[in-house]
Amino acid sequence: MPLKAHLFRREVLPFVGSLVLLAVSALALDGALHLLDLRWIGRWLGIPGVLLILASTAYSLRKRKLIQRGHPARLLRWHEWLAWIGSLLVLVHAGVHFNAILGWLAVAAMLINVASGLTGKLLLDRARRRMEQARERMRSHGVPDEELDDQLYWDSLTFDAVKQWRVVHFPITLAFTVLALAHIVAIFMFWGWQ
Repeated sequence: MPLKAHLFRREVLPFVGSLVLLAVSALALDGALHLLDLRWIGRWLGIPGVLLILASTAYSLRKRKLIQRGHPARLLRWHEWLAWIGSLLVLVHAGVHFNAILGWLAVAAMLINVASGLTGKLLLDRARRRMEQARERMRSHGVPDEELDDQLYWDSLTFDAVKQWRVVHFPITLAFTVLALAHIVAIFMFWGWQ
């Protein structure tokens, strides 16, 4: 298999596939609710969606040592799944209704956040794999373990730089949080409470 096709299949398709699956799932679920005349359910899906997204932050809290419970690798997998499912519910909640600019800004920030998270995950996986492949290749050529770290110094610096993608992911998450909170506050302010 040509290298470009292999890289496309291993690197690009999972990223694009996850985003396409999110969009298609949201459209299908929203379409099913409309078809079954259950549109009102979509209006309420924002609440469990936001709660799932909030639950997904346990990984970030654990990583920053704000909580002590939970295995980081398992929490990361839960973070990915809960954020994806929560985003799906929020997308169905948003539907195709264009009457709330604040809500749509929050949805746009959420989608950018999801794309940022997926990008970081794939970049980290790729950088980690490449560094391990280089390490194994050097070992197979007889490079002693003491020299491996010296020869992989620049690769390890690059890997550390790639790990800093969170510097971009965090402000996007913060923007989503602020916009979502503003949307929720606006809903409570303008809700017909009679």
